[in-house]
Amino acid sequence: MSEHLNSNGSNSTGQVNRRSFLSDCGMGLTGIALADMLSTDGVSQNALSAAEPRLPSGLPHIAPKAKSVIWYFMMGGTSHMESFDPKPALNKYSGLTIGDSEFNDLVTKSPYYRKNVRDFSGVPRKLMGKLYPLQVGHRKWGECGTEISDWWQHLGTCADDMAVVRSMWTTDNDHAAQLQFHTGRHIFDGFFPSIGSWIHYGLGSLNDNLPQYIVMGSPPGDCCGGEGAHDGSYLGPEHSGVKMSVNPSNPLPFGTPGGKVYKEERRSQLELLGELNSIAGVEYPHDPEMRARIKSYELAFRMQMAVPEVVKISDETAATQEMYGLNDNQTKAVGQQSLIARRLVERGVRFIQIYNDGWDAHNKLKKNHSQKIGSVDKPIAGLLKDLKQRGLLDETLVVWATEFGRTPGSERADGRDHHPYGFSIWMAGGGIKGGIVHGATDEIGFHAVENRHYVTDLHATVLHQLGLNPRKMEVPGHKRLDVDFGEPIKEIIA
Repeated sequence: MSEHLNSNGSNSTGQVNRRSFLSDCGMGLTGIALADMLSTDGVSQNALSAAEPRLPSGLPHIAPKAKSVIWYFMMGGTSHMESFDPKPALNKYSGLTIGDSEFNDLVTKSPYYRKNVRDFSGVPRKLMGKLYPLQVGHRKWGECGTEISDWWQHLGTCADDMAVVRSMWTTDNDHAAQLQFHTGRHIFDGFFPSIGSWIHYGLGSLNDNLPQYIVMGSPPGDCCGGEGAHDGSYLGPEHSGVKMSVNPSNPLPFGTPGGKVYKEERRSQLELLGELNSIAGVEYPHDPEMRARIKSYELAFRMQMAVPEVVKISDETAATQEMYGLNDNQTKAVGQQSLIARRLVERGVRFIQIYNDGWDAHNKLKKNHSQKIGSVDKPIAGLLKDLKQRGLLDETLVVWATEFGRTPGSERADGRDHHPYGFSIWMAGGGIKGGIVHGATDEIGFHAVENRHYVTDLHATVLHQLGLNPRKMEVPGHKRLDVDFGEPIKEIIA
């Protein structure tokens, strides 16, 4: 039976239904904009629909130590032994199998061996038992003396600002671990909100002219989670990452009105589109795609004016461009992304994600990793130094991560296989202690054995530094598990 409505749109109890309320507020863009602004300011939406969950206020739950995050993600699996967790024992026992060495029980009888691993292909990966020597030297860097491989000549000089975590682990032994690293869930569990989306969902905007969650670089392929690595999932598409290129003439897909369109004409076009979508929004109030589309049109004009200016890095001094490696073809691409990331955090963007692909070194590891590290080392170090000299490092959290490490044993004679049992990440700035190492793998880098951390512990640490408590951001109808929340790594927090 349909509900009887009075002439003013209220029902028999005197409550105004949602459709009438929105219609009275205005069928055009103004009404929708007002609702969005009220939501941004933390005003309750119960007047719109008692059935809809209340959105976060946009205010932190605790005092934040950081405002923004720059998240580097090396796709393919960076070898921890040739980067931030050197293992001299691999040289000493090179050529021996794990079974013939003193490490057999340490590896195969460990309580961690095969525990929690969920094989994407349905077949366990081989042990890769023949120990493979380090392919590069290593030394202690900075006053802290953190051991880092010699390939990181520039980043090594930033060791005193970095907290290296050598005891990460995950459960996917194939590249869908790229999705898992960003959502905390194995791909067999389905798709869930990414870490950047939770931050977008939980915090208010610092700049209404720019997206709050920006993605640069090539994202994971469909095999590995694809767009899900920066997707809002059930939080709604408005919380997904917005892809940006370093091209000043077209930094966002459809992000410019075109050279033959005047600003006034484009504004009128967007207003008309907003009007049409707002009418549909009243008819379909619970459609998340519609809500996201309406918000995107509201933001479109402002972004078309602001974003090209952000990526105009030619305005930077020659010294700054050199710091990021823009004058070298090997480092130019990541250097441009890193410099734009700094310009974005200066303008209040909350989360910038930079993907870097090509680290999957099943063979020719020395050639692969020396080249890949050579392409990112100077730009990332340049970012840390630039943020620090501008007084931005204290409020910007920089994260370097990869989906898993690589095996201590060799594959195809001169490479290493995927390795989820223990690997390294590092963080800097944003209230994180500098010059420390936390956690450890065993003598040959196989198992994380000291202060072990699943990937959501990193998520929890990032959220904590931004002032967010993930347990206060649960969405009704989407129950989360304890593993989803993780625990902040308190030992590295200043």
